[in-house]
Amino acid sequence: MLARTQYEVHLPSHRLALGIRTLVMGVLNTTPDSFFRGSRRFRPGDAIARGMALEEEGADILDVGGESTRPPFRNVLPAAEEIRRVVPVIEGLRKRVAIPISVDTFKAEVARAAISAGAEIVNDIGGLRLDGELPKVVASARVAVVLMHSRGKPHQMHHLPPVQDVLKAVVESLNRSVKRATSAGISKKRIIVDPGIGFSKAPEDNLLLLKRLHILSGLALPILVGASRKSFLGKILSVPVEQRLTGSLACCAIAIMEGAHIVRVHDVKETRQVAVLCDAVREAGMRNQ
Repeated sequence: MLARTQYEVHLPSHRLALGIRTLVMGVLNTTPDSFFRGSRRFRPGDAIARGMALEEEGADILDVGGESTRPPFRNVLPAAEEIRRVVPVIEGLRKRVAIPISVDTFKAEVARAAISAGAEIVNDIGGLRLDGELPKVVASARVAVVLMHSRGKPHQMHHLPPVQDVLKAVVESLNRSVKRATSAGISKKRIIVDPGIGFSKAPEDNLLLLKRLHILSGLALPILVGASRKSFLGKILSVPVEQRLTGSLACCAIAIMEGAHIVRVHDVKETRQVAVLCDAVREAGMRNQ
């Protein structure tokens, strides 16, 4: 088990300490069609209430998404509709929660509106590949960004064949995303990387990325992992999405022990317990060294 590097991610309102303990990002979907029914909150009032509940359960960050990118994901939602879904929720939460809010989008127009509403992190599944304006929006607003590994256009992300060497492909692609970010003026103090579990990856690829997650430490940036209830767990465990909590918690434990700084999950309360225990294991014996 490698030591976990500590970082400070600079947000507009404060600095987010990473590495001292694992942070839990709670998923809040303002969509009618997200793959896990338990995460859907299509009405703004319901979504705001759910976000407040996630903070009570131990979430350190709320990730608000207005577009489902679950397989097969072939039709991109118009930006105006995505804005209609997320902005009232972000505005409502900003007045009611103390934790940072992230917007899960790859569109510059949506990111700009969400940031104006109070979002301090842009969680981009495209790693700044999909909208040439998004790096400028992030840089000018001085918000943080999560750069996730994925391949192809949005409608291709779940349909491309697996690559031969997934570890090499993920590291090289994330390196390109980081360069794209810094070239636009985004400070490395505002960048988090995500290996993109489940996006055009075979179950074996996802397992290998979890097993060798520490390889991303070479990027010298904090690492986020989102494996919660994803389809590869269903294929391995032969269970539907409603029965994937245990597998999701196992993935979180593995990711934390392999160096993840943030885990993105649907089940915050249960994951918080896993994170506390894994952090305690990581710290065991350190005081005597």
